[in-house]
Amino acid sequence: MEAYKRWVRRNREYVHSLESLANGMTWLLPERFSESEIGPEAVTAVLGMITAVNEHIINTAPAQTHTGSKQPSFFPYSLCITLLKDLETVVEVAAQQFFGDDKKWNFIAVTEAIKVLVRLSLFRNSGYKILLHGGEIPNTEKGSHAFNPQHRWHDGTGNTRNYYEMNHWNSEGRALSALSRFGENARMVSNPPWLRRAEHQHTTMEPPLPVVKRTTLAAILSERGLYGALFLMREVMFITRPLIYVLLIRKYGVRSWFPWCVSLAIDLAGTGMLSCITTSGHGQKDHQFSDSEKDELRRRKMLWALYLMRDPFFSEYTRQRLESTEKLLEPVPIIGTLTAKIIELIVGAQTRYTYTSGS
Repeated sequence: MEAYKRWVRRNREYVHSLESLANGMTWLLPERFSESEIGPEAVTAVLGMITAVNEHIINTAPAQTHTGSKQPSFFPYSLCITLLKDLETVVEVAAQQFFGDDKKWNFIAVTEAIKVLVRLSLFRNSGYKILLHGGEIPNTEKGSHAFNPQHRWHDGTGNTRNYYEMNHWNSEGRALSALSRFGENARMVSNPPWLRRAEHQHTTMEPPLPVVKRTTLAAILSERGLYGALFLMREVMFITRPLIYVLLIRKYGVRSWFPWCVSLAIDLAGTGMLSCITTSGHGQKDHQFSDSEKDELRRRKMLWALYLMRDPFFSEYTRQRLESTEKLLEPVPIIGTLTAKIIELIVGAQTRYTYTSGS
């Protein structure tokens, strides 16, 4: 295993090229979306798992483990979530073939429940930070501490800062920042060159690895009160929404509007909570989330487009639009053929829960 890890890290570009080629070839497999095609889906899932493992090996290279902060846990949550997502499609196809359309939802519900447990554990272990891409990308940005203003971090040079330095409207913060910079500059000027070289070599060989104190649930609720509770509730709702949606489909059927409406209501409620948090007088509007977290919030809004692909909305509205578009462009050379192929893939993908779940 160690030999394979070294090979992947030395040939990362070559590995990425092979993975992209193999994943692209899976779309050319015959009868990809037929009901008896477990094989193609299994091939796609295995390739996805191999890709996830390789990415994990590259991202956890020894040279990269010295940067950043020590984490409270080393369990590969992100890798586990990615593997579960790749495996879920195979579970759905196999359950549909061997147990039927109705019974398959039992297996999908079990898979979603496992994902919920892993994500909730990651949410707690990360100090209640926003999960990026459902937890597939670790949220390690130092600026993502909207509910822990006392958090301290390192700037990469071994100098520890606190929240005063980031508050440009705080006179105390400006004074402390100026004194800190003055002291560092004075020390660098007074130190002889040989001492600076020795310090640089020591820093390069043994960079500081500060231990980040994990934010607790009690700290968030005590410091932020209602707004902290809304933040936690919103994130928990986002994590559990797919499981709730599957359980409702299992009870009422995929053609029922009730699961579709409940799922949409959960997303709308989460958006309302986010608006309440960001526009409240207890926080700085649009500045309490890091850049990656803002991108994640925008990504979640884009996932709303998947409601157009879920039954019963797809069967009653979206499919009719697609068919009319196909008929309109059918006489056009090349474009008509490409449109028909794209619509065929869309209709085939819509039959798979895992392709339209957004989880």
